[in-house]
Amino acid sequence: MCVKRMKQIEPNPILYCVRATPFGPVAVLWSVHRRKPKIVRILISKPGISAAHALRECFPDSVASSCPETDILVDQIEAFLNGEDIRFSLDAVRLDLCSSFQQRVLRANHAIPRGRVSTYNLIAKHSDNPNGARAVVTALATNPFPIVIPCHRVIRSDGSMGGYGGGVKMKRALLEMEGVAFCDECRVVARGFF
Repeated sequence: MCVKRMKQIEPNPILYCVRATPFGPVAVLWSVHRRKPKIVRILISKPGISAAHALRECFPDSVASSCPETDILVDQIEAFLNGEDIRFSLDAVRLDLCSSFQQRVLRANHAIPRGRVSTYNLIAKHSDNPNGARAVVTALATNPFPIVIPCHRVIRSDGSMGGYGGGVKMKRALLEMEGVAFCDECRVVARGFF
Protein backbone atom coordinates (compact mmCIF):
# COMPACT_ATOMS: atom_id res chain seq x y z
CA MET A 1 0.00 0.00 0.00
CA CYS A 2 2.86 2.42 0.69
CA VAL A 3 4.32 4.13 -2.32
CA LYS A 4 7.99 3.53 -2.93
CA ARG A 5 9.96 5.84 -0.67
CA MET A 6 11.85 8.78 -2.13
CA LYS A 7 15.59 9.14 -1.71
CA GLN A 8 16.62 8.64 1.89
CA ILE A 9 15.25 11.40 4.08
CA GLU A 10 17.82 12.83 6.47
CA PRO A 11 17.85 11.40 10.00
CA ASN A 12 15.66 14.16 11.46
CA PRO A 13 12.31 12.92 12.75
CA ILE A 14 9.33 12.99 10.40
CA LEU A 15 6.58 15.19 11.79
CA TYR A 16 3.04 15.52 10.49
CA CYS A 17 -0.26 17.28 10.71
CA VAL A 18 -3.59 16.02 9.40
CA ARG A 19 -6.40 18.27 8.24
CA ALA A 20 -9.99 17.41 7.34
CA THR A 21 -11.04 18.57 3.85
CA PRO A 22 -14.07 18.05 1.61
CA PHE A 23 -12.05 15.27 -0.08
CA GLY A 24 -11.18 13.47 3.14
CA PRO A 25 -8.18 13.94 5.42
CA VAL A 26 -4.91 15.29 4.05
CA ALA A 27 -1.64 14.53 5.87
CA VAL A 28 1.37 16.82 5.48
CA LEU A 29 4.67 15.30 6.56
CA TRP A 30 7.66 17.48 7.25
CA SER A 31 11.07 17.58 8.85
CA VAL A 32 13.74 20.13 9.58
CA HIS A 33 16.18 20.44 6.69
CA ARG A 34 19.02 22.94 6.87
CA ARG A 35 17.39 24.49 9.93
CA LYS A 36 14.06 25.11 8.16
CA PRO A 37 10.84 23.07 8.17
CA LYS A 38 10.39 21.44 4.76
CA ILE A 39 7.58 19.26 3.44
CA VAL A 40 8.73 15.73 2.60
CA ARG A 41 5.37 14.25 1.59
CA ILE A 42 1.70 15.09 1.23
CA LEU A 43 -0.79 12.25 1.50
CA ILE A 44 -4.29 12.68 0.09
CA SER A 45 -7.13 10.30 0.77
CA LYS A 46 -7.81 7.70 -1.90
CA PRO A 47 -10.97 5.72 -2.52
CA GLY A 48 -11.09 3.25 0.36
CA ILE A 49 -7.91 4.53 2.07
CA SER A 50 -7.82 7.73 4.09
CA ALA A 51 -4.64 9.77 4.30
CA ALA A 52 -4.70 9.26 8.08
CA HIS A 53 -4.66 5.46 7.59
CA ALA A 54 -1.87 5.69 4.98
CA LEU A 55 0.10 7.88 7.40
CA ARG A 56 -0.11 5.28 10.18
CA GLU A 57 0.73 2.47 7.75
CA CYS A 58 3.61 4.09 5.84
CA PHE A 59 5.10 6.39 8.47
CA PRO A 60 4.40 4.67 11.81
CA ASP A 61 7.21 6.49 13.61
CA SER A 62 6.11 9.98 12.58
CA VAL A 63 5.06 12.41 15.30
CA ALA A 64 2.14 14.86 15.29
CA SER A 65 3.48 18.40 15.33
CA SER A 66 3.15 21.74 13.62
CA CYS A 67 4.97 25.02 13.21
CA PRO A 68 3.97 28.35 11.69
CA GLU A 69 5.51 27.55 8.27
CA THR A 70 3.75 24.20 7.88
CA ASP A 71 0.51 25.60 9.32
CA ILE A 72 0.45 28.18 6.51
CA LEU A 73 0.84 25.48 3.86
CA VAL A 74 -1.78 23.22 5.46
CA ASP A 75 -4.19 26.20 5.62
CA GLN A 76 -3.53 26.87 1.92
CA ILE A 77 -4.18 23.22 1.01
CA GLU A 78 -7.45 23.28 2.93
CA ALA A 79 -8.47 26.57 1.25
CA PHE A 80 -7.57 25.17 -2.18
CA LEU A 81 -9.66 22.05 -1.59
CA ASN A 82 -12.53 24.33 -0.55
CA GLY A 83 -12.36 26.06 -3.95
CA GLU A 84 -10.11 29.04 -3.33
CA ASP A 85 -7.61 30.13 -5.99
CA ILE A 86 -4.28 29.34 -4.32
CA ARG A 87 -0.90 29.39 -6.07
CA PHE A 88 1.56 27.24 -4.12
CA SER A 89 5.26 27.96 -3.83
CA LEU A 90 7.76 25.16 -4.29
CA ASP A 91 10.01 26.68 -1.62
CA ALA A 92 8.37 24.65 1.15
CA VAL A 93 8.82 21.20 -0.45
CA ARG A 94 11.85 18.91 -0.68
CA LEU A 95 12.10 18.42 -4.44
CA ASP A 96 15.71 17.32 -3.88
CA LEU A 97 14.30 14.00 -2.64
CA CYS A 98 13.10 13.25 -6.20
CA SER A 99 15.16 12.11 -9.20
CA SER A 100 16.29 14.83 -11.61
CA PHE A 101 13.76 13.66 -14.24
CA GLN A 102 10.91 13.68 -11.72
CA GLN A 103 11.97 17.16 -10.60
CA ARG A 104 11.74 18.41 -14.22
CA VAL A 105 8.31 16.79 -14.60
CA LEU A 106 7.04 18.20 -11.30
CA ARG A 107 8.30 21.71 -12.10
CA ALA A 108 6.64 21.59 -15.53
CA ASN A 109 3.43 20.37 -13.91
CA HIS A 110 3.62 23.10 -11.26
CA ALA A 111 3.68 25.74 -14.04
CA ILE A 112 0.23 24.73 -15.36
CA PRO A 113 -2.14 27.53 -14.33
CA ARG A 114 -5.48 27.02 -12.61
CA GLY A 115 -8.23 26.25 -15.10
CA ARG A 116 -5.84 24.85 -17.72
CA VAL A 117 -4.62 21.35 -18.51
CA SER A 118 -1.62 19.81 -20.20
CA THR A 119 -0.90 16.31 -21.44
CA TYR A 120 1.56 13.62 -20.45
CA ASN A 121 3.12 13.93 -23.94
CA LEU A 122 3.61 17.71 -23.68
CA ILE A 123 5.15 17.40 -20.23
CA ALA A 124 7.49 14.70 -21.58
CA LYS A 125 8.63 16.98 -24.42
CA HIS A 126 9.09 19.88 -22.00
CA SER A 127 11.12 17.59 -19.70
CA ASP A 128 13.61 16.70 -22.46
CA ASN A 129 12.16 13.21 -22.99
CA PRO A 130 9.94 13.54 -26.10
CA ASN A 131 9.05 9.83 -26.13
CA GLY A 132 8.65 9.60 -22.38
CA ALA A 133 4.91 9.99 -21.79
CA ARG A 134 4.87 6.76 -19.77
CA ALA A 135 7.79 7.99 -17.68
CA VAL A 136 5.82 11.18 -17.02
CA VAL A 137 2.81 9.09 -15.95
CA THR A 138 5.06 7.27 -13.47
CA ALA A 139 6.64 10.50 -12.20
CA LEU A 140 3.21 12.02 -11.59
CA ALA A 141 1.76 8.81 -10.12
CA THR A 142 4.49 9.02 -7.48
CA ASN A 143 4.19 12.80 -7.03
CA PRO A 144 5.09 13.26 -3.35
CA PHE A 145 3.38 16.67 -3.22
CA PRO A 146 -0.13 16.39 -4.69
CA ILE A 147 -2.18 19.58 -4.54
CA VAL A 148 0.98 21.73 -4.17
CA ILE A 149 2.10 20.23 -7.49
CA PRO A 150 -1.27 19.95 -9.26
CA CYS A 151 -0.94 16.63 -11.12
CA HIS A 152 -4.73 16.62 -11.52
CA ARG A 153 -4.14 19.17 -14.34
CA VAL A 154 -2.41 16.61 -16.56
CA ILE A 155 -4.58 14.51 -18.88
CA ARG A 156 -4.20 12.20 -21.86
CA SER A 157 -3.74 13.62 -25.36
CA ASP A 158 -7.22 12.43 -26.37
CA GLY A 159 -8.79 14.56 -23.63
CA SER A 160 -9.57 11.68 -21.27
CA MET A 161 -8.56 12.22 -17.67
CA GLY A 162 -6.16 9.38 -16.96
CA GLY A 163 -5.59 8.38 -13.36
CA TYR A 164 -5.13 10.32 -10.15
CA GLY A 165 -3.91 9.38 -6.67
CA GLY A 166 -7.12 10.62 -5.06
CA GLY A 167 -9.26 8.81 -7.64
CA VAL A 168 -10.85 10.02 -10.86
CA LYS A 169 -13.87 11.50 -9.04
CA MET A 170 -11.56 13.79 -7.09
CA LYS A 171 -9.60 14.65 -10.24
CA ARG A 172 -12.77 15.63 -12.07
CA ALA A 173 -14.09 17.59 -9.07
CA LEU A 174 -10.82 19.54 -8.79
CA LEU A 175 -10.78 20.32 -12.51
CA GLU A 176 -14.43 21.41 -12.47
CA MET A 177 -13.78 23.55 -9.39
CA GLU A 178 -11.06 25.30 -11.43
CA GLY A 179 -13.45 25.90 -14.34
CA VAL A 180 -12.38 23.08 -16.66
CA ALA A 181 -15.35 21.81 -18.67
CA PHE A 182 -16.15 18.22 -19.64
CA CYS A 183 -17.93 17.03 -22.79
CA ASP A 184 -18.90 13.67 -21.30
CA GLU A 185 -18.26 11.54 -18.23
CA CYS A 186 -14.47 11.54 -18.53
CA ARG A 187 -13.35 13.75 -21.43
CA VAL A 188 -12.08 17.30 -20.90
CA VAL A 189 -13.03 20.12 -23.23
CA ALA A 190 -9.58 21.64 -23.75
CA ARG A 191 -9.21 25.21 -24.95
CA GLY A 192 -5.70 24.27 -26.03
CA PHE A 193 -3.20 22.49 -23.89
CA PHE A 194 -0.75 24.40 -21.74
